[in-house]
Amino acid sequence: MNTPLAERLRPRTLGEYVSQQHLIGPEGALRSQLETGIIPSMIFWGPPGIGKTTLAQIIAAQSDRPFYTLSAVDSGVAAVREVIKKAKESDSLFSTKNPILFIDEIHRFSKSQQDSLLGAVEKGWVTLIGATTENPSFEVIPALLSRCQIYVLKAFQKNDLEVLLQRALAEDTLLKKYTITLKETEALIRLSGGDARKLLNILELVVLSEGLAEGDSFVITNQKVMQKAQKNTVLYDKTGEQHYDIISAYIKAIRGSDPNAAVYWLARMVEGGEDVAFIARRLVILASEDIGMANPTALVMANNTFQAVKTIGFPEARIILSQCTIYLATSAKSNASYKAINEAQRVVRETGDLSVPLSIRNAPTKLMKELGYGKDYAYAHNYEGNFVPHEFLPEELSGTKFYEPGKNPREEKLRDYLRTLWKDSYTY
Repeated sequence: MNTPLAERLRPRTLGEYVSQQHLIGPEGALRSQLETGIIPSMIFWGPPGIGKTTLAQIIAAQSDRPFYTLSAVDSGVAAVREVIKKAKESDSLFSTKNPILFIDEIHRFSKSQQDSLLGAVEKGWVTLIGATTENPSFEVIPALLSRCQIYVLKAFQKNDLEVLLQRALAEDTLLKKYTITLKETEALIRLSGGDARKLLNILELVVLSEGLAEGDSFVITNQKVMQKAQKNTVLYDKTGEQHYDIISAYIKAIRGSDPNAAVYWLARMVEGGEDVAFIARRLVILASEDIGMANPTALVMANNTFQAVKTIGFPEARIILSQCTIYLATSAKSNASYKAINEAQRVVRETGDLSVPLSIRNAPTKLMKELGYGKDYAYAHNYEGNFVPHEFLPEELSGTKFYEPGKNPREEKLRDYLRTLWKDSYTY
């Protein structure tokens, strides 16, 4: 039997579907849509192996709609247009039930590919269901995003995964040939990283590699699983605990100015097939949060890295990531910008909507000018050195300092500069 266990056990109805009760339970949005027959275009966002494709297939089956599928990995604009053409032709045969077009890994579609979907979605030729492991706010164009409902699919809990394992042993035709006792599940669950597809396929690998004859007994233990399933390769799970532990180690090594450790953790992610955009996005955040005004060029470098690696892709993107990693690790550090916005937000939450001083309010109408909007505003460029002391904070916060320059050469110069300008207003 060549069909993998995960495919053999793929649920066909909502009743067979495990997890995502917030969407398919009695009060779930998807269940109510299926009951009414009104299916909007939507995007499923969640980690790999949690049933995004399966859920799309169930929606198509239970709403009795034609189902077309594309993978963003190997489908260009021409393929998109061809499927839309077929969908339009089939639409005329199925009354008002427009076909469902499922696009796996929609975050990998280019802007032009996503643009090619707009007309079909807007005119109702297809109901789009996209699946993504990445935040659609970053990876899907706004015009398409505004036409879709976003549904977040949650990672499987341990109980969900154990249900899947027990179901496999009880229902799968091949596995039922043997007397299998599932004594321990920790290793199976850990190696799967919460990916149901990976979990079931590891289970099948462990059982079949034992060379059992029909009717034989086999006890699955953590030790057996590790012996059969763990290979001499880099163990890196892009959705599980290691994913978060390693990116944490990577960021902390850069923050701690250790380029050697930072490059090592980068290599671990590269070897594990981590998404380049995920790594680069974290570098952009770090460049502002941990370096900031100590070296503003760091943000420029990180942002250019983010753009470059998305264009280049692996394997060459590893070189660009390495350069940026080393640059950020060896740069002076400051979290002054991070602390400033945190403090400002805290004050806003405590003090509420304080009034904008009249002198710096916008005055587009005659009435506003008569009310004093913009009166006595001192235009800095009219003064020597392009500066004149002025009150820009609400009266209640006058003299409140949010930005405290960090202790590094560049910000020490900024401190001296600000002290010269604001010696009568702020203490620097």
